[in-house]
This record gives sequence, C-alpha cells and structure tokens, in this order.
Amino acid sequence: MPYSITLALYFILPFFTLSSSAFTSQHYSTALQYSILFFEGQRSGKLPSNQRLTWRGNSALSDGSSYHVDLVGGYYDAGDNVKFGLPMAFTTTLLAWSVIEFGDSMGNEIENAREAVRWGSDYLLKAATDAPNGLYVQVGDPNLDHKCWERPEDMDTPRTVYKITAQNPGSDVASETAAALAAASIVFNTSDPSYSNKLLDAALKVFDFADKHRGAYSDSLHSVVCPFYCSYSGYNDELLWGASWIYKASKNSIHLNYIQSNGHILGADDDDYTFSWDDKRPGTKILLSQDFLVQNSEEFQIYKAHSDNYICSLIPGTSSSSGQYTPGGLFFKGSESNLQYVTSAAFLLVTYAKYLSSNGGAIRCGTSRISPEELIAEAKKQVDYILGENPEKMSYMVGFGERYPQHIHHRGSSVPSLHSRPNQVSCNEGFQFLYSSSPNPNVLAGAIVGGPDNGDKFSDDRNNYQQSEPATYINAPFVGALAYFSKTP
Repeated sequence: MPYSITLALYFILPFFTLSSSAFTSQHYSTALQYSILFFEGQRSGKLPSNQRLTWRGNSALSDGSSYHVDLVGGYYDAGDNVKFGLPMAFTTTLLAWSVIEFGDSMGNEIENAREAVRWGSDYLLKAATDAPNGLYVQVGDPNLDHKCWERPEDMDTPRTVYKITAQNPGSDVASETAAALAAASIVFNTSDPSYSNKLLDAALKVFDFADKHRGAYSDSLHSVVCPFYCSYSGYNDELLWGASWIYKASKNSIHLNYIQSNGHILGADDDDYTFSWDDKRPGTKILLSQDFLVQNSEEFQIYKAHSDNYICSLIPGTSSSSGQYTPGGLFFKGSESNLQYVTSAAFLLVTYAKYLSSNGGAIRCGTSRISPEELIAEAKKQVDYILGENPEKMSYMVGFGERYPQHIHHRGSSVPSLHSRPNQVSCNEGFQFLYSSSPNPNVLAGAIVGGPDNGDKFSDDRNNYQQSEPATYINAPFVGALAYFSKTP
C-alpha cells in the first residue's frame, strides 16, 4: 500500500491482490476486520491504550462540562467533528444487530465488534441517564463546525450541547436511542449481565419518555439538525422500532401489547423500501418477522408479509421489483451517500434469509418463488461490488484491495496527524488539506465511502462529499453482512 496504516504491532493488515475471481472467505474476513477497525477512527473522547489506529488522538475531552454533565465519548458521524445523536444511535443499533445475528461468525473479531458497540452504548447511556427529564442528543454546532477544517484533536469550535425535553420533544431520536440501548443489552446479556441490565433499564426510561412526549426532534432543534439529519420520515417508525427492540431484549408482555395495540398506527401496515438512519420501517418488519418465522408467533404474520414485499422490491427480474440498479448491478437509491442504502439492504437480505431458512421457507414475488439462497446471492452481489467487483475496479472500502479511495472527505484522515505535525492546525489553516491534491496522509482503514453515481462512475475527490465521505451508518450493517460471508463465501 502506498500509505502506511499505523497500528499496534500485533495487528497486521494483510494485502490481497484482487483478481476477477470470486472473493474467498479470507477476503471477507479481512474486510470484516477493516469494517470494525474503522470505528476506532471515529472515536471521540479519551482513547484506550489498545487503540489500533494510532494516528488518532484524544479529542473533545470536555464535552458537556459547561453544562455540568459528562458527554465525553461516542462517535463522530462522518467526516466532521459533531456528535449527532440520531445517526449515532442507529449506528449502535445496527452494530448490535450485526453481533446478535452473526456474532458466531466473527471469530476473533467478536471482541472488537463488542467494543465498537460498547463505545456507542457507553455514550448513549450517559446521554440518557444524565438527563432524567429528557435526553442529550447532540454535541457540537454543525453550522460552525462545517466552517472549519480541523482534525478532532485540535477543534476549537463551540461544543454546544443540545437536549430534548417534554416541552421540546424528540420521539424519533429518543426511540432510536432506546432501540440502541436495548439491542446493546442483548449483546452483553451473557458477557456482562450487570451492564446489560443498566442498558435495558435506560432503554425503558428513554422509550417511555419518547412515547409520552411525542414530537419530531427536527421541530424542536431546527437548524442544528436540519438539513444534516432531519427526521424526514417522522417519529412513528422509531416508536415501533424502539418498542420492538425493547420487546426483543426484555420479552415483557407490556411491549408486546404495545406493538399489537399501536402497530397499525405506527406503520405496521405501510410498505416502505428504504432502510436508513431516518426510516426504520423495513428493519422493524424484518426484526419482528423472526417471531413468526422462527417461533411461529401468529400475531407477527403481518410483519412477515410486509417483509416479503420489501425483499421482493430488491430482487431484479421479478414482477415485484421496484429497485433501481446501475449498469454494473449496484442498488441505487440516491446520489448522496448511496452505499448506506446498499449496506443496509445487504444486511437485511442475509438476515431475512437466515430467518426463512430456519423453517425451510421461501417468499413469493409475483409469480416467482424466491429461496433464501437467492436472497443471499443478491446480497453477495452488492457486497462484492463494494469490495471491488465493479466497472471501476475500485474497492469502496479504504485500505482493502489494490485500488481504493485516496482522497476521502474526512477531517481527521486528511489533516496530518499530531505525530507528524504536533502544532495546532487552525480552523482556516486546515482548508489547505481539504483542497490538496495529495492522498490523505492517514488511512482510515475500513471506511466505506458514499460510493459511485448511477452510471457506476466515482470521483475520488475530497470536495465531492456525496461520493467520498464515509459514515458510521454505512459501515454498521456491513459488519453483519461481512461476518456472514466470512463463514459462507
């Protein structure tokens, strides 16, 4: 590789020369390692001694202090230095779901995966428990942050703290936070039961707050979350999603009854074809379909039917297909950060295939019978495209393969590290690195960028954030998909 990745000595990044032949289990295992490693590059707060991306340093160590709360930690969402609560919570939920479904396939990476979940859940736990009458949902003013190009270790933009309350509600971000805490509690219910119980207790309280004080956080926080992470889909989808994860974690009848009583109002009957940090409807359907497919719970049959509709929309060549694909075969939903929709769809495909296989089932898409194996084959096409089987012969995962993006839209990766440039790089001084034609000096291994356009073309340009910016919620579901293929290539 032309640029070294500074890691702890025990962690060696093997180099693969990728040919046109199919990826092997070893390729997927390596990609899995990278996909989890990426989250270490997104860490905020005091870094642990076993930090492997050592070009990163401590950052934002006073977050929350001016408000007399401890909000140190968590993840920066993408290439900036803001901690946005909605995408961070979704990232944590999807990382946890990846571990829940495919942790058994992660091998030696399972501990790193759990640590990635914990880094998110630790922060969300503080954000929930330090606000008894609300929830802390963001640190950093994005409008000011985006006027600077600074590595996180240097940032001197205001670390403003934003909170939702009964008077200024945010049922969407609160319900997603409850989902993340509940899903994480499942991850740790065996390895750390005390921590798991704390997470579930916090999830119950946050969800209760979200349900009692309904409203969209976009309406409460306005320009500090919009247009960055507006709640375009509203908050009903998150309420059902949050209740579903609490039911999965607790198995209590209260949340089962909540789902049964409120599901129709909150979107159980809706067909929607986008699963993302904003819209949880397809994910909720597939999550709850497990109870029908695996446990034969008849009350969840409706979720299986709508899961079928979503999955059929993704299968090209069937009469039910509604997805758009590039000439090279990539699922295409939007010009900005399209790979977030690809990774989430690939994860849902392999997860639903797992559920279907448990009872020998299949789905019917119009006149076509679609087997679990066909769902897996479609997911594999999408995964392989991202890893380099595409018209550009470009891996869209940084550090993987012979050719990958070198100019990603990411402050920490593009500004020289403290090791090579110990003096502060100021707000405006950093823009020379945004506009530089040189490759990023710090390789953010495992980062998946926004990806190519609808004609399979990719611009490796730091200024083209739509294509070149990585994000935690792109990687999170990919962890689960890669874990599956690392054992079943």
